[in-house]
Amino acid sequence: MTACTSQSGTGTKDELIATDKAFSQLSSEMGMQYAFLEYAAEEVVMLRKNNLPMKGKNALIENFRTFSDTGFILTWEPLFADIAESGELGYTYGIFNSSSKGANGTIEESKGTYISIWKKDALGNWKFVLDSGNEGIGEQL
Repeated sequence: MTACTSQSGTGTKDELIATDKAFSQLSSEMGMQYAFLEYAAEEVVMLRKNNLPMKGKNALIENFRTFSDTGFILTWEPLFADIAESGELGYTYGIFNSSSKGANGTIEESKGTYISIWKKDALGNWKFVLDSGNEGIGEQL
């Protein structure tokens, strides 16, 4: 599975939303790590709580070596997208859901918000260049 491309070389909001949804679907089907590596740009920056920014796809790969996503599911739903007039840079934001098996076998779930900044690569595929999320929206939804 690959990121969506547009025939004209410039993207649309609908195309970017569809790409973000396909990214989430791939995470559900193949695992978070696989999906993130598939959709990440080489120059990706990941911002995570209590960590310095992870810069570059190689840093992302190294970080994933210390984390198993077996028994962990991360999905999300984009709520909004916008793109630059050029059609080659855009962002999405929305709500994510994660679930994992706890130490005692119970399922632990959390929700939060995320933002991803996307850029078209040389082949016209949307790849995310920056990703960040915040946990803890709880019962507000």
